[in-house]
Amino acid sequence: MELQSSILEIAEQVKKRVVSPVELTRDCLQRIERLNSTLNAFITITAESARSQARQAEQDIQHGRWRGPLHGIPLALKDILDTAGVRTTAASALFKERIPAEDAEVVRRLKDAGAVLLGKQNLHEFAYGGSSMVSYYGEVHNSWNPAYIAGGSSGGSAAAVAAGLCYGAIGTDTAGSIREPAALCGVVGLKPTYGRVSAWGVIPLSWSLDHVGPIAATVADAAVILQAIAGFDATDINSEDIPVADYVAGLGNCPKTLRIGVPRAYFFEGLDAEI
Repeated sequence: MELQSSILEIAEQVKKRVVSPVELTRDCLQRIERLNSTLNAFITITAESARSQARQAEQDIQHGRWRGPLHGIPLALKDILDTAGVRTTAASALFKERIPAEDAEVVRRLKDAGAVLLGKQNLHEFAYGGSSMVSYYGEVHNSWNPAYIAGGSSGGSAAAVAAGLCYGAIGTDTAGSIREPAALCGVVGLKPTYGRVSAWGVIPLSWSLDHVGPIAATVADAAVILQAIAGFDATDINSEDIPVADYVAGLGNCPKTLRIGVPRAYFFEGLDAEI
């Protein structure tokens, strides 16, 4: 399986016009065309829209309007985030013709950052499961071995990033739905602090537990995406109005010691002695 450059690496080349957003988008769409029939990671591929966004991103750079490290970078979205004019199905037959009128707040922020959006990714139906085997559009397969599951519920997003179909993706996590598929597919998934990223425009599984976060190839790439999508949103009643840190710069500030609490009753009491 081929691996791509990281977002931070490719962003510098895009900024310096060494690499074109049009080329990046073309390469990703070609990989999707070649591999999606095996992985089933995407439900909807917005190829023409992505090409148009890539051309606009390239023109902006030519005119000195570089928006940051996601400018011209091909990303994709779990098909539970609303996208204006593009169906959002939650992998369910009930929503197979559901076309939102507005973008989710996270989608709007990615567009403002100049990202190129390739399409909507497969998931466990309504985000209610950890395998991504239950979907109206068929099960998602692991990019390292299609005989294995990709995990869930953000399985299509994790499988796509691992296979290099996109440079990063947005998933949702209620009880592990970003972190588990990321682990099973060998990529990085981050569940942000509740209220850090707006959940407005996301089909809910649990209003009080849903989180929106990045899936990427590296920790630094996850930080870049989080930087773009984090922040207060007045339309989300659970959004926290606190400053957004520089997550990329903060990667070097590793704690010297860690203390981890493990609930004894949850993990140990009542277990077989051998376990």
